Amino acid sequence: MVTDDAPVLTVSQAAQLSGMHPQTLRQYDRLGLVVPRRARGRGRRYSRRDVARLLEVQRLAQEEGINLAGIKRILDLEHQVLQLERRLSELAGLIAAREEAEGRVFAAGSGGDVVAVPLGRRVRRSELRLDVDTRRERGGALVLWRPSGGRGRSA
Repeated sequence: MVTDDAPVLTVSQAAQLSGMHPQTLRQYDRLGLVVPRRARGRGRRYSRRDVARLLEVQRLAQEEGINLAGIKRILDLEHQVLQLERRLSELAGLIAAREEAEGRVFAAGSGGDVVAVPLGRRVRRSELRLDVDTRRERGGALVLWRPSGGRGRSA
């Protein structure tokens, strides 16, 4: 089965599918707008996703009137957003798995105290309030929680 990312199309095939001249595709490759993979003989090989990107470049240039430098910036930012969304999803999954395994979450009190709360339990604000005297009796220590085994930065 051929996927959308499989580099199977030659320059002339991709040009025909996108309605562009092969030289235009070569220019876009040099500018870094649509960079195909290379075959063993160094020939360009385009995927269906590359052709879709060629069509998007054409649309932005013709319908929106954006120059090639602007199009490159837009495409780079879209790629960056996709990477960040994937990373965010990955991290959210790790947090959810850790909370499920440990069975607890944390809440911040009105005085800045951090309290462990059993998973699934809703905490009312009144339960999180501590008066100044109570905090002094406990020492008013600041506790930083860092998950074990994480790759986070150290302060």
